[in-house]
Amino acid sequence: MSFPLLMVLLVAITGVVWLVDALFLVKKRRAAGVKEPAVVEYSRAFFPIILAVLVIRSFIVEPFRIPSGSMLPTLHIGDFILVNKFAYGVRLPVSHTRIIETGTPQRGDVMVFRFPQNPKIDYIKRVIGLPGDTIGYFDKTVHVNGKPVTMTAAPRDGSLKESVPATVTLFREQLGDVAYDIFHDPRGRPFEKEFIVPAGEYFMMGDNRDHSNDSRYWGTVPEANLVGKAFRIWMSWDNGVVWNRMGNKI
Repeated sequence: MSFPLLMVLLVAITGVVWLVDALFLVKKRRAAGVKEPAVVEYSRAFFPIILAVLVIRSFIVEPFRIPSGSMLPTLHIGDFILVNKFAYGVRLPVSHTRIIETGTPQRGDVMVFRFPQNPKIDYIKRVIGLPGDTIGYFDKTVHVNGKPVTMTAAPRDGSLKESVPATVTLFREQLGDVAYDIFHDPRGRPFEKEFIVPAGEYFMMGDNRDHSNDSRYWGTVPEANLVGKAFRIWMSWDNGVVWNRMGNKI
């Protein structure tokens, strides 16, 4: 059972118990001098808390943990991030149906989405292609609508984990108005291909270009699979708290 479904069920159960008691039972119980049942007491206490958690996680912000290195150097394994749930539309929990349009993904956004091949799994990648774009990847360079994305070599600043090989090269990529760092690994598997992004879908890539399972291999992400826009690292853990990453903007 998914966490959103569990929260919805708990809200429904505790809410019904509390409501039925308030409307039909509490007066009779008080008149008879009967003590409030434990199930009613717990429902009354936990209903507003569970409801608040459900509303916040479903419509405002949701925390996620980074489990892999596919978004290095932007996101490290062990980073705990916050995702804006209303950036790409307000959606109902469980069904994920969009009920209010608030915005759409833009090139360069770091986005969480449900993996198209297994929607039970959440992925995080960077938006490279919008609906209708032609995306090419040639000689380790992204091309958007026939134009190569600007990429310049950048020095490593020493903040990266020792598990990143010294042979990996750091580059600064400029996609429209958004600039971010990416990794190239000369030992990475060669990949050259061109894609046309279908209407209502998005082309995603990891910043760790040679070690990312992304749209180059399994296709684009439908709008219905969008979860939200990652915007902040609220905590980072690597055998202890990594203080200099806490609060970093994504």
